Amino acid sequence: MIEVKNLSKRFGNIEAVSKVSFEVQSGEVLGFLGPNGAGKTTTMRILTCFLPATEGSATVAGYDVFSEPLEVRRRIGYLPEGVPLYSELRVSEYLNFVAEVKGVPRRQRQGSVAKVLEECGLAHMTQRTVGKLSKGYRQRVGIAQALVNDPEVLILDEPTIGLDPQQIVEIRELIKNMAGRRTVILSSHILPEVNQICQRVTIINRGKIVAVDTPENLHARLQKGRALYLQVDGPLPQVQQALRGVPGVLDVAPQEMPRGDGAQPTVHAFQVTSSREVDVRRELARTVHDRQWGLLEMRPLSMSLEEIFIQLVTEEQGVA
Repeated sequence: MIEVKNLSKRFGNIEAVSKVSFEVQSGEVLGFLGPNGAGKTTTMRILTCFLPATEGSATVAGYDVFSEPLEVRRRIGYLPEGVPLYSELRVSEYLNFVAEVKGVPRRQRQGSVAKVLEECGLAHMTQRTVGKLSKGYRQRVGIAQALVNDPEVLILDEPTIGLDPQQIVEIRELIKNMAGRRTVILSSHILPEVNQICQRVTIINRGKIVAVDTPENLHARLQKGRALYLQVDGPLPQVQQALRGVPGVLDVAPQEMPRGDGAQPTVHAFQVTSSREVDVRRELARTVHDRQWGLLEMRPLSMSLEEIFIQLVTEEQGVA
């Protein structure tokens, strides 16, 4: 659905995007991550035909963004980070205007506008003036204008910025429900958001692609071994030493315990790292039991998307 090959964009001597290549399959939701100035917005503007590239190629829904920009624009919905709205228009007037500009046939406009008003939680705001809406509702209007032409491809730059927690949940659900029906590229600084919504992640840093994969595969690639979280009721030094003696265990690191009402001072938490080739859970449990300590909790740990992101970006900066 989207194919980008060796895409580069230079502004004078500054190379904002450098030989970027990635693909997005039909119906997929792809997260686009990177620190400020990494090249995310520049890439999105090229894909939406707002900016020409210096080098490389890109196609959207089978159409070239450079030679067939009108065909691309007919098939995309775009939410820029700072979406421009006509503040003097009512919500319904603005969306009808956008539908007309995007070429939605007259007989279909009313139904198209009504559909996106409902989808974006704006049905009760149709007669409100856009300029008098809260920031959160203006963001919803921005998402609605991106959807009003029922696009095959949706490109969203920070779609939940400025929303309250309840609105964030609703917009996330809206985007998740698009999977399979629309191809979506989602740029966000909120890493848990990408983890919840996106099937794959593209990480960009200093204009270059650092990684393209599922969060699960990135975790498997970057985490050095298996990690377990344990809570044990026993003396800290002796427990730590005993756990380290289990074959296959690489490290035992004490963790901070929540000390609320009723917390037992003899209970301690540990992160146990082991070799990928060895499942140490039974031996850990046996070690604790044989010493008559209490094993209160044991569960697997995995790297968060934030930890993956920081590790990849830090490695890339170290190479530069």
